[in-house]
Amino acid sequence: MANRQKRPRLLAVASGGGHWIQLLRIAPAFGDCDCAFVCTLDAGDQVGGHRFYRVPDANRWNKLAVIRMSLTVLGIMVRERPAIVISTGAAPGCIALLFGRLIGAKTIWLDSFANVDTLSMSGRLAGRFADLWLTQWKHLAKPDGPHYEGSVI
Repeated sequence: MANRQKRPRLLAVASGGGHWIQLLRIAPAFGDCDCAFVCTLDAGDQVGGHRFYRVPDANRWNKLAVIRMSLTVLGIMVRERPAIVISTGAAPGCIALLFGRLIGAKTIWLDSFANVDTLSMSGRLAGRFADLWLTQWKHLAKPDGPHYEGSVI
């Protein structure tokens, strides 16, 4: 009997809008993984039959919404137990990377293409606990991260 390797679980997380579009553009790279997607939009029909979770939207100005979203993301993390967590932003992705790091998952942050002049606030926070911290703008790259490997768009 052949030794079959289990595919790693990957949790891909993004807010709606451009963050979600960018995440979907890199999704073909997840082909060897058992994927689940998380978004603030009701976008389950866009993930090709993969597991999908919707989380409430939140931002730094509404602390109660951040707590609610964080608890929802934590529940997803407990259920999915991902080996890899990747995000293109913003708040839900940052929270997912933090929880991912706490459970020993590899974490990847790809800062939004829209952040031309400076990294996003979420990107700066996520850089503290991302195993791989990327920017899509060469001039924002630094030796200690974020790193530039190209852009999605």
